[in-house]
Amino acid sequence: MKGKILNIKELGKLGFNAKPLWMFLVIAICVAFSLRTLLLIDASTLWGDELYTVGKSFLPSFRGMLGNLKGDMHPPLYDISLWVWGRLLGQSPVTLRLFSWLTYLAAGFIMVRQASVLGGASPKVVAIAMLFSFCSPYPIRFAIEGRSYSLLVFLVALLWWWRNAENRVFYGVAAGLAGLTHFYGMAIVLAVATWDGLKRRWDFVSPALLGAIPGLAYIFYAFDHLSTSGQASWIPRPSYGLFEEILARGIGIWPLPKLAIFALLIVILRRCGGLDIRRKSKLPLLDRCGVMPSLLMVFGVVTVSFIKPIAFSRYFIVLTPAVIPFLANQLGSWDLNRFGRSCCLFVLGLLLASWWGPGFADLDTGVSGIRESDQFRSVSQRTSGLVNRFSPRARMFNLSDHMELSMGRIPLDPEPWGNYSDLKSLLESSPLPKELWLANSATSANRELTALQSYQDQVESVGFTCHDRSADLSHARILQCEYIP
Repeated sequence: MKGKILNIKELGKLGFNAKPLWMFLVIAICVAFSLRTLLLIDASTLWGDELYTVGKSFLPSFRGMLGNLKGDMHPPLYDISLWVWGRLLGQSPVTLRLFSWLTYLAAGFIMVRQASVLGGASPKVVAIAMLFSFCSPYPIRFAIEGRSYSLLVFLVALLWWWRNAENRVFYGVAAGLAGLTHFYGMAIVLAVATWDGLKRRWDFVSPALLGAIPGLAYIFYAFDHLSTSGQASWIPRPSYGLFEEILARGIGIWPLPKLAIFALLIVILRRCGGLDIRRKSKLPLLDRCGVMPSLLMVFGVVTVSFIKPIAFSRYFIVLTPAVIPFLANQLGSWDLNRFGRSCCLFVLGLLLASWWGPGFADLDTGVSGIRESDQFRSVSQRTSGLVNRFSPRARMFNLSDHMELSMGRIPLDPEPWGNYSDLKSLLESSPLPKELWLANSATSANRELTALQSYQDQVESVGFTCHDRSADLSHARILQCEYIP
């Protein structure tokens, strides 16, 4: 299991000089997906989880940022990295998401290189790995997400890379960093240590276990919060829906019809496309790619989730650094005739088309209209310059104002949002203001939006009359409340 990181002189070995026309086309497609993602970096509002990241990581002082981390359910490496990043490039929605986009590119590069080394620098393997790494829904969806997922994928890709290269020092470092980024990174590290232990590869067990120590130390440090705060209480127990959602995140919309098409394609290829699937063990490749330890992690997480639900679809992006090199090598090894190659190109074209269009729906407000059911940006901009603003999600709106201010989209020094306690104190004072504003952002069926009703009831009980000023907002509500003695 030997390998080394790609350098410029090795490009020819990857097949970039072979079949230059179709390889150029593959590169152009990957560049198009990557650039479209980058161009959407500020197309949508920061949603709730991203604003939560802002509240943890975009703080003036490093000490203040560290003080906030004990109250978080995730390990601290991403937030620490983002704080340093923000101090260097500025704290804004663009820099927040740019960090994820760059790690998405880095992760894709490592996965392509891994597939190439395992596939003997086959041009077909490289091309397939590039399309899966830079264009498939899982990487694209989180490429500009202000959360830790792209960084996690990058570090897990490095984990498999250094394990395959038999560099135990760097392998242990990658294990430590992955475990400090996300608890699913820690799960991968413990799973690969268990798998290698079952295979009696003790030289690989020890670096993984040593790498797990920092993450385990953090769990011990934050154990009181993790065990009593009700974190992840919104995650349901595993069901068929979880499988289907993971599948949809992996291959895009209509996952089951796509699986049916893939199955039909294999039947056609075996009958008249020249496909000869030899019955040989795939275990060595599954092992070297990291698929077997990843499956062991999945088994462990799902089993635990029947007791304490922790299995959520977006967390399984951690599987992509193992699955993509494996699939690229499997598909790239097919030796097809002209008809078989034509069938594969047709299906691949359909797949890429489904990824280019609906695949960007969660990132492009021009396609979906909203993102993650939040419209914080719209509310911040529409209420900027106003006073006496109150919301059940006051902290989120204050963070949204801060981000909009950093982009120059609202006036300087906006009036802070208040919560229910602040509203109650205002209504108990004298004289009452002539006007105040209430707002929230969430789906109409969500408790966060319905929580605004208690605010409205409170102000109307003392004589205010509220008017809805959000008729054109689908996932937010703004109320102008006037007091007439």
